[in-house]
Amino acid sequence: MALIEIIIPKGIARVLNLPVSDARSQQLKVLKKLLRRARFTEFGQTYRFDEILMSRHLGKKFQQMVPSCNYSKIYKDWWYKTLEGTPDVCWPGVIKYFALSSGTSEAASKYIPITKDLIRSNTVTSFRQLLSLTRYEHIPKSSIGKGWLMLGGSTQLQKGPTYYAGDLSGIQQKNIPFWFSGLGLYKPGKKIAKEKDWAKKLEEVVENAPNWDIGFIVGVPAWLQLCIEKIIERYKLNHIHEMWPNLAFYVHGGVALEPYKKGFEKLLGKPIIYIQTYLASEGFLAYQNRQDTAGMQLALNNNIFFEFVPFDDSNFDSEGNMHEDHEALMIHEIEEHKDYAILISTNAGAWRYAIGDTVRLVDKEKNEIIITGRTKHFLSLVGEHLSVDNMTKAIEMASEQLNICIPEFTVCGIPHGTFFAHKWYIATDDQVKQADLGKAIDDNLKILNDDYEVERRHALKAVEVEVLPVDTFLDFMNARGKVGGQHKFPRVLKGNILEEWQGFLQKQNAI
Repeated sequence: MALIEIIIPKGIARVLNLPVSDARSQQLKVLKKLLRRARFTEFGQTYRFDEILMSRHLGKKFQQMVPSCNYSKIYKDWWYKTLEGTPDVCWPGVIKYFALSSGTSEAASKYIPITKDLIRSNTVTSFRQLLSLTRYEHIPKSSIGKGWLMLGGSTQLQKGPTYYAGDLSGIQQKNIPFWFSGLGLYKPGKKIAKEKDWAKKLEEVVENAPNWDIGFIVGVPAWLQLCIEKIIERYKLNHIHEMWPNLAFYVHGGVALEPYKKGFEKLLGKPIIYIQTYLASEGFLAYQNRQDTAGMQLALNNNIFFEFVPFDDSNFDSEGNMHEDHEALMIHEIEEHKDYAILISTNAGAWRYAIGDTVRLVDKEKNEIIITGRTKHFLSLVGEHLSVDNMTKAIEMASEQLNICIPEFTVCGIPHGTFFAHKWYIATDDQVKQADLGKAIDDNLKILNDDYEVERRHALKAVEVEVLPVDTFLDFMNARGKVGGQHKFPRVLKGNILEEWQGFLQKQNAI
């Protein structure tokens, strides 16, 4: 039996077999291609792409001539025009699709341009990831070529004057290659995928689940876990493998899996293979392409040019805002085991765009990274420099030490007299003493983060923990209209969303 029982069109196969060169060369080829395609756009003319293309030092010249930006800046200066239907602004043509993204900390929706070129690039990277399974050992070959349950946003997109807008997952599913959907691999299918009401979509998935032979599941852990729990409950199963015996792969990304893994595996009858991806609204940035590794290989040769800004005090302020005179490095210039904020330039008209994520290079030879957090999702009230990666590992350790399942958590900084404290909100339906859990988290963070350990002796005076039912977190997301699809609970609460959360809990307590 062939490992992958899918016939891939010859044209796509040729694209997937690109020659491999060193990382620097790949990235400079990508940058040159992007600049050539966009040189006649408004953006390309303003920042003299033709002049950059003539330079012997393409990467450095690009950095000198083109300013870096965040969403607010590039939207205010450029992207608003594309939303009005103006062609050739940052990328050739009219932008047909926009991914609606609020991240996890902002209330107002962001409109991220999605071009046909970007959709094609995302598809190519997806197939490269699929083909990487040929290098895996001892995998259930019979599961390859079975159904893919993709639990994402609605494919029924909002219609604007000249565009359609919605979740990236909905846009991608709407543009799934005809041959893939034609093979019957795509589930839940076009009809169910169009449903906007998350509760109704979930009900239809549960209703149709016995009719499918699923080998892959794809989606955000919290919502997939909820879906599988409902299937098990409806059909009185012991585990999901009683219905889907060929389920063998879980493709996940966007949020650390570790907090969910303990609870998720209770729903399984046998082990499955976890495959991590880094698919942002702005592009498919990286994926796990080999077995038993924590890192994801950057997609260096597929229309994304990467830059890396060292995530330290010389480049960022205490709120996670990037300094104007920041340092920016190319892939061959970065070092292992240091945190960097990512800038990307893409074939959707993002140019030196800060997506807000921080990553760490874990294997320089293979160009593999892990996501360590968000530039604005960290706590450093007094210099503790607590990253999301630190938090996730501390929670994972605490759940093992106390034998409890913690699928969600969030933390905020609060006053403590004239000093400060951390307040943790922990989701678990297991029995645990708040004091024991608080001590475990605190002790673990002291081991994981030297700055935290120092500050706990000085200005960071206390660690408070409030244990809440898992449903409380889901109900809050539902109240905000952030249900299903790509929506994730923020790991750090600040500003308006902190007030929103505290108000929500007060109402819950009053009921």
